[in-house]
Amino acid sequence: MQKSRTSSDQLPALQVIARVHSPYREKFATPRQPGLAPAAEGFVELLPPFDREEALRGIEQYSHVWLLFLFDRVPTDRPWQPTVRPPRLGGNRRVGVFATRSPFRPNRIGLSVVKLKGIERRNGRLGLAVTGIDLTDGTPVIDIKPYLPYVDRVTAAEAGVFASPPGQKRKVRFCDQAQKNLADRPDLKELIIQTLALDPRPGYRHGEGSGEFGMCLAGCNIRWREEAAGPLVTEVETDATS
Repeated sequence: MQKSRTSSDQLPALQVIARVHSPYREKFATPRQPGLAPAAEGFVELLPPFDREEALRGIEQYSHVWLLFLFDRVPTDRPWQPTVRPPRLGGNRRVGVFATRSPFRPNRIGLSVVKLKGIERRNGRLGLAVTGIDLTDGTPVIDIKPYLPYVDRVTAAEAGVFASPPGQKRKVRFCDQAQKNLADRPDLKELIIQTLALDPRPGYRHGEGSGEFGMCLAGCNIRWREEAAGPLVTEVETDATS
């Protein structure tokens, strides 16, 4: 019997089915794993022709969903390497690419589990409101799948040096002016705290007690200074353009 062909020309091309709207406008400061910043809210906007309500029928019964996405901000002209240097290991120790979730992969595909708040329409666009997001604004999504606890949660799983979450979170402080600018934005303040507590700096800079840094978060310009006591937010421009 002749075997069926499995050549790549028979495989359907990947299609972007949705785009992520996220408070993180740039890779810097975006959490490296989902759920680490629960205050990070996002909207997964379905794109035509996939923006049909029947495609989401029944999804509200799940508390979480998987997002399969593309690392679209990783240069495609950079050849893949069999080993990478994870930030979690300080950026100076190499491990196999398939032993990490590094974006520098043969195929730039990632996965993220997020908490589902519900189905919404924003500006006439159909999508999913989610929290605990770890994706930058505009990230292309290629699939959405329900999270099934009885198979997706393996209680006896092991992960070696990556078994525990990042180290103890740092205390985030605010100067008087920053506190004033955030007086009517408790949601933004909490997002800043959760983001900076994770130490978004490159792994090789963790432990350094000085330096000035900035990020664009939820359309606002945030600046902070690293000190021995932890990060001190020195500037919050809440009227920055998104």
